[in-house]
Amino acid sequence: MQYSLKLLAAGLVAQTGFTWAVPQARNFIYIVPDGYGQASQTMARDYVSLQRTGSNESAPIIEELAGDRLVLGTVRTHASDNLITDSAASGTAFACGHKSYNDAISVLPSGQPVGSILETAKLTGFKTALVVTSTINHATPAVYSSHVSHRDSYEAIAAQQIGYSHPFGPVVDILMGGGRCYFKPQSDLTSCRSDDLDLFGFAQEKGYHVMQDRAAFDNFTSGYGAADLPYIGLFNDDQMMYEIDRSKEPEKEPSLLEMAKAALGSLDKATTNSTKGYFIMIEASRIDHAGHANDAAAHVHDTIMYNDVLAYVQKWIDAHPDTFLMSAADHECGGLTTNGFNPTPLVDIQHSYEYLEDLWNAYNGTDKRGYFISTILPAAGLASATPQQVDALLAASSPWAQMKVLIAKKAGVNWSTGGHTATDVNLHGYAAGAQWREYKGDMAGNHDNTKLPRYIEKVLRLDLDETTRKLQAVNGSWISGFDAAKRSVFAKRQSH
Repeated sequence: MQYSLKLLAAGLVAQTGFTWAVPQARNFIYIVPDGYGQASQTMARDYVSLQRTGSNESAPIIEELAGDRLVLGTVRTHASDNLITDSAASGTAFACGHKSYNDAISVLPSGQPVGSILETAKLTGFKTALVVTSTINHATPAVYSSHVSHRDSYEAIAAQQIGYSHPFGPVVDILMGGGRCYFKPQSDLTSCRSDDLDLFGFAQEKGYHVMQDRAAFDNFTSGYGAADLPYIGLFNDDQMMYEIDRSKEPEKEPSLLEMAKAALGSLDKATTNSTKGYFIMIEASRIDHAGHANDAAAHVHDTIMYNDVLAYVQKWIDAHPDTFLMSAADHECGGLTTNGFNPTPLVDIQHSYEYLEDLWNAYNGTDKRGYFISTILPAAGLASATPQQVDALLAASSPWAQMKVLIAKKAGVNWSTGGHTATDVNLHGYAAGAQWREYKGDMAGNHDNTKLPRYIEKVLRLDLDETTRKLQAVNGSWISGFDAAKRSVFAKRQSH
């Protein structure tokens, strides 16, 4: 099959209002580094390079990371109702090709559902996957696989993701991440649900293999390619661990790279003898959470993991040239700046603030000051704290905020906010051979985030709008959490 042919689709041009003569592919890998900005990449690149080359900040020898090789352009991220987007609105844009309001999960401001690129691929015969380090029903994976008016409708999202209440039934062949508690009935003591739905049980009835811990993952996915579809693996009731913490306890959870390898192996095996390929969305979710927490060390380690996944996928595509990669963040998070920058002090940090706070809260000994000095501060990269600094930290209502200030001063890593920003984000991509040159020519420049799925649509020869028509033709109030008052407010906003 010739995947280097150009696609000139007059019907799709009419729908989207702009033209692309694009190469064709059989498979598409979309990677979301949630909350990642250009400063995130700079910090990770310099952090790795100074260690790898043995240089220092006064005479640096800087080497590129995988993401540096794959920059295509930049992406605008605003929502329909705000210059600063959240993951739900931005996710709706790059999954479905439509602007919507902050908190919207693949619905328009009117409340009507819009089809995602993953749903469209599944309806067309492709295999599909979602692999994340957040809860699987968090905003980014949710926009590909569910439709609710508010991102916090976690129970409803989980039910749709596994096909229990989705109009199309199960549309995702592989789901991996956190959020295990939303798939258990309320009778389970570890459940997060307020009803008796047993979504793991439903998944098994539909033929899914269910994994709930690292041992099950290792047993089922041995060799990163032996696992048959469909399957669901959720390895934490909450978000999965930050990479800085997980890497110290790898027996607890698989890494994003390990999950991505397993998923790609399974998808490749499942489509070997098919005329249709696969679509997979991989999310480095916790870059964003570290930005919200202003946790520089956690942020840098999850950004490095994102680059490790990019490097693996680039090699994968070289071996599977019928596959394309596209990658863009939904938004930047934290307003990260590097003033007086030297990432070397971050090397001494062994755990995230989240992990250390849990350790501190769990301590029930009698020598809290001694435990703080002997255990907490060294793991936070502050073993050299003075007695006066220790006193100030222990006296603070939240020592973690003060510890962040001390690390910021040492490393020159500064944050302007604990939220998102409106800054544009990088667009990364890759294709093999001559298609790489064509792809770069197509996507060079600055793009609105709604244009990204429209490009994927053309590369895979799909029709997003047909999926939307099918969803909007479904009778009944299956979209939860959107009352009439809200619909009126959002419709009014959209009209201005």
